[in-house]
Amino acid sequence: MRNIKLTIEYDGKNFPGWQSQPGKVSIQTEIENAIKSITGEEVQIIASGRTDAGVHALGQVANFHTETNIPIKQIPYAINSKLTKSIVIKDAEEVDDRFHSRYNCKQKTYRYIINNSEFPSALNRYREFHMPYKLNVDDMKKAIKHFEGEHDFAGFKSSGGSEKKTTVRNLTRCELIEDGNRIMIELTGNGFLYNMVRIISGTIVDIGLGKINVDEIDEIIASKDRTRAGKTLPPHGLYLVKVEY
Repeated sequence: MRNIKLTIEYDGKNFPGWQSQPGKVSIQTEIENAIKSITGEEVQIIASGRTDAGVHALGQVANFHTETNIPIKQIPYAINSKLTKSIVIKDAEEVDDRFHSRYNCKQKTYRYIINNSEFPSALNRYREFHMPYKLNVDDMKKAIKHFEGEHDFAGFKSSGGSEKKTTVRNLTRCELIEDGNRIMIELTGNGFLYNMVRIISGTIVDIGLGKINVDEIDEIIASKDRTRAGKTLPPHGLYLVKVEY
């Protein structure tokens, strides 16, 4: 039995999320069906974590066990030949049988993209969040650094999702990057709560709009009060960039 690790890119626009759901074709379902069509095996592919409906990935990681003797270099080509064009296997690697894409994950990086131009993009309307009002980027850059380190992020979690034993997370890198009229919020950490990235991003946008002051951030985090943080930004601006082991 072989354990195969996949690196996956996908456009989440037309999917109900990563996880298989009754009566819906998810990203997980598409990949499992593609594997079955080339190996004849019913497999369960395990991702580093779920992504919600509309969320994209540049470097999702998943693994599955198989008896197939297809050479490892040919596996991405074989699976991709059976996939919709909105999902691409970028790499395949044979790993130790004990490797588990979720449990062995050390940290992840997410990116939220904001288009801060006057008019939205016709081409990228499902790949970024449009904010037509001019944002104070200097304040946003100052504010995002307050999220670095270990904090209890209870105030930056939506209800729903799987319940976690603790809401404490450690963010090792929080950056705001400008690229013309686009603003990218990048967060790297050892774990993320349900909608945590989208709520932090919404809070940073409120900083940019002057609705929240930079010096309030520490107090908002400490309060653990969801009502004091910003709104949950829509899913289509969010990307899972990479997973580290």
